[in-house]
Amino acid sequence: MLRYLIRRLLIAVPTVIVISIIVFGLLELAPGDPTSQVPLTVPAEVREAIRESLGVNDPFLQKWWNWAQLMMVNEPIHAFEHVTSICIPGSGADEAAKAAAQAADECAPRTRIISWSSRSDAMDTVYQRVPQTLWVLGLGLLFGFLLAVPVGTLQAYKQYSIFDNVGTIFTLLGYSVPVFVIGPLLIWLFSVKLGWLPTFYDTTLDVTWTSLSSVWEQVRQLLMPVTVLTLFNAASFGRFTRGSVLENLNQSYVRTARSKGLGEFPIVSKHVLRNSMIPVVTLLALQIPGIFAGAIITENVFRINGLGQLLLISIRQSDIPMVQSLVFIFAVLVVVFNILADVLYGILDPRIRYD
Repeated sequence: MLRYLIRRLLIAVPTVIVISIIVFGLLELAPGDPTSQVPLTVPAEVREAIRESLGVNDPFLQKWWNWAQLMMVNEPIHAFEHVTSICIPGSGADEAAKAAAQAADECAPRTRIISWSSRSDAMDTVYQRVPQTLWVLGLGLLFGFLLAVPVGTLQAYKQYSIFDNVGTIFTLLGYSVPVFVIGPLLIWLFSVKLGWLPTFYDTTLDVTWTSLSSVWEQVRQLLMPVTVLTLFNAASFGRFTRGSVLENLNQSYVRTARSKGLGEFPIVSKHVLRNSMIPVVTLLALQIPGIFAGAIITENVFRINGLGQLLLISIRQSDIPMVQSLVFIFAVLVVVFNILADVLYGILDPRIRYD
């Protein structure tokens, strides 16, 4: 297993590099100008100077190399220094800033990716949006998974029963009805008509876990978006769980276990369910990066300032550095969680060997 993991990690490095080239190249072809939001009264030579300072007119490979150094070296080092307060020697943004940081006993600042629209560090904006995304989309994925696995297993065990048929109907509805339909319906019912829940998600709410009123306000504004995402994720995971459990219930090892007198609950819970989790784990590994990518429609319906909404706003504003950073992060997360899924295969099914 260790050798396989090392091989996968070694393969992941050139994969990530190729992904970065593709992402950077595609977005280089997209329309966008860092001076698009500069007032029209600014002279043309000043605009050109801004473009030159940002390296817009540099050759493609040079621009990619500069961006890759910032994204793969400077940004991870900055995040590590910020979290651990351990300074790593390296080149700072400039000598004056370096000297000021040294005098204040802080880590030297590094050159970072700058957003064209906000003129601030792009990754700092990303870090600010992560908690909202994890709260809403993370809980939706977690509750959907916890609901789908037992329900899907019971549907397969009681195939063609009333419970299975009702579950299938709800699964189809949850998977086929779009968020932009069910979301406004929930807002109309619970916010407009009944007045029970807030209309939109308030990201400025300061949650104090020792205050019941603060916690209750957070729960109230989470109920509708989390419910929408839970239904969608439960429908996806439920379909996979039901199909996989049905396939394993007909395997010879189940008949052998029954012939030996083993009870139905141990057979399903310890043997069938464990072997049935492989396709579900695959889907989960692909869905987890979607937490960070954000459900763009859900975040816009409930006005959640998450990563999905940030990506959409950046695209509208032609903020190429921010879009490049977000898309690259999402792609890297897909690579990482695919490796984790492969590792989990060997844990769930002892028949799978990588050596």
